[in-house]
Amino acid sequence: MVRPHAFRSNPDTLQDNAFQTRSPAQTDAETAARAYAEVSTMVRRLEDAGVAVHLFEDTGQHTPDAVFPNNWFSTHAGGHVAIYPMAMPSRQRERRQDVVDLLKQDYRVQDVIDYSGLEQDQVYLEGTGAMVLDHIDRVAYVARSNRANPLALERFCTHFNFEPMLFDAADAQSRAVYHTNVLMCIGTDFAMAGFDMITDPARRQEVRARLQESGRELVALSGAQIAEFAGNALELQGKHGRLLAISSRAVRALQADQIRALENHVQLLPLDVPTIELAGGSVRCMLAGIHLRSRPLVPA
Repeated sequence: MVRPHAFRSNPDTLQDNAFQTRSPAQTDAETAARAYAEVSTMVRRLEDAGVAVHLFEDTGQHTPDAVFPNNWFSTHAGGHVAIYPMAMPSRQRERRQDVVDLLKQDYRVQDVIDYSGLEQDQVYLEGTGAMVLDHIDRVAYVARSNRANPLALERFCTHFNFEPMLFDAADAQSRAVYHTNVLMCIGTDFAMAGFDMITDPARRQEVRARLQESGRELVALSGAQIAEFAGNALELQGKHGRLLAISSRAVRALQADQIRALENHVQLLPLDVPTIELAGGSVRCMLAGIHLRSRPLVPA
């Protein structure tokens, strides 16, 4: 996770992020302070639940979306790390070597595959924002957008042994969904998604069927629930089993039967991040998951 010291809603990404809103009537300093506090509290809540968190500080003034590190890198079983091409220059500046160095130091990293050079050709694939990865069945679900280029997706899937499943998705105003991870969450035994936002009915059914093949329980979310970030959640391993990191705003948008369905498989961990959500992302966007094996501790 990355804790921002100068958080603000990024003006560069307003054009294609319908989830993003301008900051309310408060000073930049007040917005930054609230975001800093929200991340600090979220880290503490996760650690109390038994989730190991590596926290990095972002003290720069020119990386307003640094709080969302899952877009620029991902980690994968077998010791693999991917670095991604980002659409906006302000987001390209988020990549930092100290994060990669920590992964190499604390985990078994075999290779780092860097796709960021594709930015020179305006080819983008914004990590596990653009892709929702089924690590069990090896499927990469991707809503088509300017942040998810099919060429880059094919390269990723070839390198990392995923089957690409590309589709178009839009909200009620026909605006394309900018990142797949606001639309869909895939856990070990469940998947929840705004299926009705997939515009092609045949493709919609194919996505549902592919998820059901694994025996997962499906939870269908409405467009209104997606707008409240109900799809932007991530299953994590805690000290008492699997939990679902999800924003409090998203939980309030869920129906009782949906909550019961999720609680059959995970413990819900609601987290308050209303200031962060002004930037168009929520809890899942704030978490870059670790799928690497830890290095054994070396005795002092």
